[in-house]
Amino acid sequence: MAADLQQLFARVRSILQGNAGGLTISEDTAQRFELEATPGPATLRAWGGKVRRPTIPVGWVELRNGYISYHLMGLAHPSVRATFSKSLAARLQGKTCFRLKVTDANLLEELAGVTKRGLEAFREAGFVAGESA
Repeated sequence: MAADLQQLFARVRSILQGNAGGLTISEDTAQRFELEATPGPATLRAWGGKVRRPTIPVGWVELRNGYISYHLMGLAHPSVRATFSKSLAARLQGKTCFRLKVTDANLLEELAGVTKRGLEAFREAGFVAGESA
């Protein structure tokens, strides 16, 4: 099972990295891969106009005991959530996290599309600075 999870982690990591665009890799280890960005105008408005920190997390994948945790802030956008299949939605934990346990080619293909749409929606909504990749 551990080897299967490591393989799944590598696949999900490549999906996130392949959609990174102008985002910054803030962590890249055998257990975690994380992207972050400079806060955009929508984030600053949510923070009351004051910069609370120089960067915000945008997405990350983490190898856990028995599963892969995949977080993507853009998943909270209603237009992105409306595109989830039942199979993918069943793996949703909260608003922005998927819990994955087995490699499923169809699910990973869908996850790649959801990742792209989620990052685009997050950028277009102004939560991160810069243009869409």
